Amino acid sequence: MAAMPSRGAERLLGVAGSPHLLLVEDDPGDAFLFEELLTEAQPGLRITVAATLAEALDALRPDIQCVIVDLSLPDARGLDALHQVREHAPATAVLVLTGLADAHVGVAAVAAGAQDYLVKQDADGALLTRAISYAIERKRADESERQLVEARALSRENARLERGLLPVPILHDRELRHHTRYRPGRDRALLGGDFHDTVETADGAVHAVIGDVSGHGADEASLGVRLRMAWRTLVLAGHTGSRLLDTLDAVLQHERWSDEIFTTVCMVTIAPDRRTARVHRAGHPCPLFFAPGGVEPLPDEPRGPALGLLPGARWPAADLELGDEWGLLLYTDGLIEGSAGEDGGHLDLAGLLRLARAAHEEGRRGDVLVDGLIAEAERLNGDVLADDLALLMLSRGDHR
Repeated sequence: MAAMPSRGAERLLGVAGSPHLLLVEDDPGDAFLFEELLTEAQPGLRITVAATLAEALDALRPDIQCVIVDLSLPDARGLDALHQVREHAPATAVLVLTGLADAHVGVAAVAAGAQDYLVKQDADGALLTRAISYAIERKRADESERQLVEARALSRENARLERGLLPVPILHDRELRHHTRYRPGRDRALLGGDFHDTVETADGAVHAVIGDVSGHGADEASLGVRLRMAWRTLVLAGHTGSRLLDTLDAVLQHERWSDEIFTTVCMVTIAPDRRTARVHRAGHPCPLFFAPGGVEPLPDEPRGPALGLLPGARWPAADLELGDEWGLLLYTDGLIEGSAGEDGGHLDLAGLLRLARAAHEEGRRGDVLVDGLIAEAERLNGDVLADDLALLMLSRGDHR
């Protein structure tokens, strides 16, 4: 007969890389029997034997895949051994052993977190190895489910946080229509580096902004939110035009993590009578102007550089006559940097202008117009647009 296993000693049975078990059994005869049954049924197992709970806790290692624990140990009774093993090794499968008279304890152990239980007197090699394999796989499944639940909870929490950071326009004028679309380039995200906002101030003027932080990712999204909130605060405090952009440029320089980070901005202030507007552009794509007679881009000049690029930069204003019926479309370059289709190259302003004119001639307005432009840009691109994307359209009259 083979020699009895020593207390607390590790028996390496089989080749390296085989399953590693921790057997916690205070009876030397039972421990030896279980080893024999296991190695006969499944050669290649590695087994560490511990006679007490204290020895077992000391022997726990990350590579141990399953702990087989007797619930009647000298230094632990009932479910105490199970609780302590799970506390010290929460990611490890646990299989409990009971006597004939304590089968109900095994059921309680499973309810308390064990993957399975066995009555000692009923165990043979095949049953024991099946139970161990089941316990390990069930633990893996439980752990995967736990991680999935945690990931979903974190995702919901992040989504609530991101939704709370998206802008709610301050707009009271019922004669104006306000349409926005926002799509981050990051997978499973609600925020990107693009931002937009609209604020109607006490004097009746309506201020709108759209911007694009260079780069992609969570850091850029966070910076975009900070810049948008700074812009809104400045507008509500009475700042407008170049003075506002000077301050926003200073905010960017203090908040950014690298001197290479810049931000393009287009800012529009619509007069209280809604017939004129003043536009400031800081390196941003040119807005489109919708009038009864057609669609045209705003003049490319005057404009200034993107924020964060040149110390002491200036951002001159362009004054715009709107008339009675009009629409202004502000967008980020994510809309025009996709493919232009079979002809190759990017869509760019010229391609967007073609799409906008076609939509205007078809009588599309409001949501139908905005959604149609995005859909056509994606159709030409052959897939969803990869960059962050934001659109903001203000309109009055027939262009609502």
